[in-house]
Amino acid sequence: MSDQQTPESEIHFTGESPETLTLLKTRRSTGARLLGEPGPDRAQLEDMLTIAARVPDHGKLAPWRFVVIAGEARARLGDEAAAIIKTDTPDADEGQVEKARNILLRAPVVVAVVSSARSHPKIPEWEQVLSAGAACQNLILAATAMGFRANWITEWIAFDRRFLEKLGLAADERIAGFVHIGSSDAVRSLRARPDLGEIVTWL
Repeated sequence: MSDQQTPESEIHFTGESPETLTLLKTRRSTGARLLGEPGPDRAQLEDMLTIAARVPDHGKLAPWRFVVIAGEARARLGDEAAAIIKTDTPDADEGQVEKARNILLRAPVVVAVVSSARSHPKIPEWEQVLSAGAACQNLILAATAMGFRANWITEWIAFDRRFLEKLGLAADERIAGFVHIGSSDAVRSLRARPDLGEIVTWL
């Protein structure tokens, strides 16, 4: 096996869905701060979420759900994030507070993918968590396929229980990711990918 990486632009097809393979081989994330209008409308979001939910799900548990954050809700939740910063860091400067306040304003739409994995007699919680991660990936693929750009991140708000309560999460739920969705003209350069020789074992 060659130790040279195959450029993302060099695609080889053997099936009948070259567009799908191109999407999978060339998809790139776009930084949340680079995302702007237009964002997806409700019908487009419903299509994306339908696709996001079409993932491997042992036992049909649907161990995930989605919280769509758009419009005024982004600013309202940003105020909650800023309040937390002020409480935890009384001497925080205005820049830190504003960064928290704008944390969900960088993209027109943010989808919180909630992992609701729970104890089950036959299905490990780990499998349920992985299913939530697959939902995140499907969501960014769907957004990309529909002509938008997306970024899957967490940041500190994903781990602060006070903020999660404002999102309506139960005590046993966690954030698998915040998927920021919007549009951008930013040029995405190629990035290094793992060499198969280092990550694949053939038995």
